[in-house]
Amino acid sequence: MFKRSTLHLVGATLGAALFLSGCANQLPQRSEHEERIERKLLDHNLQIDVGEPRVLELPQRRVRVQEQKTFEVTAFAVTRRYDRYTPYQAWRELYEVPLGAVAVVAGIGANVLNVALLGSLPDSATKDWISYGFAGLNPFMNAESNGRSQQNLASLDEQRQDARTEYSSLPWAERIVSVKAAEQTHELLTDRNGVLRLNLLDGPFAEQDISHIGVLLLSAEEPQSGTRADASLLVSHTLRGKLLEAHGLIYDDLEDDDVAQWVHRVKRLSELGLEEEASELEQSLIELTRNDPELQEAFLKALMQDAGRLVADPGDS
Repeated sequence: MFKRSTLHLVGATLGAALFLSGCANQLPQRSEHEERIERKLLDHNLQIDVGEPRVLELPQRRVRVQEQKTFEVTAFAVTRRYDRYTPYQAWRELYEVPLGAVAVVAGIGANVLNVALLGSLPDSATKDWISYGFAGLNPFMNAESNGRSQQNLASLDEQRQDARTEYSSLPWAERIVSVKAAEQTHELLTDRNGVLRLNLLDGPFAEQDISHIGVLLLSAEEPQSGTRADASLLVSHTLRGKLLEAHGLIYDDLEDDDVAQWVHRVKRLSELGLEEEASELEQSLIELTRNDPELQEAFLKALMQDAGRLVADPGDS
């Protein structure tokens, strides 16, 4: 007696567990197709173009820095297949069982009618109604539902399609370039086009003893990969002599000088072949005398008479 009741209890428990867990209703498998691109870096280098000539005869030079990369690009066709199913929910049986009974009856009626119509009815009436009906009548399985469907990845297939080599050359934009001048090293930034504008009469170089700068050593390095490029520029002996004199002409106090000394500075810079520096000093002096029209007029007149420089009248602009 005890054994019989125990067996009934175990059977009821298993039945309840099966009823609660139920069975997933399998749906047609779904596939996804896509192309995956894989890029493998083969080579990475930096290139510093210091221009020509390699010996500086003027204080300014535009240095271009490029970053060059070589990639192996491989295309793969990727296919993912998913197993789809409708998860079991016991409470749905409350409406699926009566609907299933109706669907079975309707499906049987459709098949009988289909015989009379010589098979002209669609499969959705003759087959799908019956399939839905039996799934609904099964207390341990829900009917198919695309809206509630879930999926698991069943397989992943990758097929290599194409491989090619790609090259890229981009400016070393807004990155640091180290410039060693004599015993000092300066960190300068390139512009967004990868151009470094060197000027030995400006920036950190203006604070050095220029007579000791015989060579400029330039280096650029990518910290992540360790890729590095080095280049050098010689500074001619003639230019070093000009720089020493030009430094005083540009940076010595202007306000203590008179018009004649101002004109001498501009004229002398021009004679040294430093025309760009002469023009910049000229414009600085015009700006300095903006609030004194008489002094400005005297300066402009002296520039034209003593230095032969034609300067646009700032009052015309």
